Amino acid sequence: MFEIQPMEIVGLVAATLTTTSFVPQVYKAYKTKDVEGVSLTMFLAMFVGVLLWLVYGFYLKSLSMVIANIITSVLCLMILVLKIKHRKKS
Repeated sequence: MFEIQPMEIVGLVAATLTTTSFVPQVYKAYKTKDVEGVSLTMFLAMFVGVLLWLVYGFYLKSLSMVIANIITSVLCLMILVLKIKHRKKS
């Protein structure tokens, strides 16, 4: 299904770096339950964008795009759930 071209290695490295950049935010939000500084609008837009990149990755048969966007969508979804669950009621 996926053909790994030499340039796909660059994509896998880029995917690893950009995807893992979300991990500290998810970890901090999970541990502290402090999500006040997290923008719901930004993460909603990011989540939809990542899902679209995932569809595009499948279309291109790009392993790096598919893996990165599956993981990133899960991390974004985790932030969204934490934001909604722990937001302060006015």
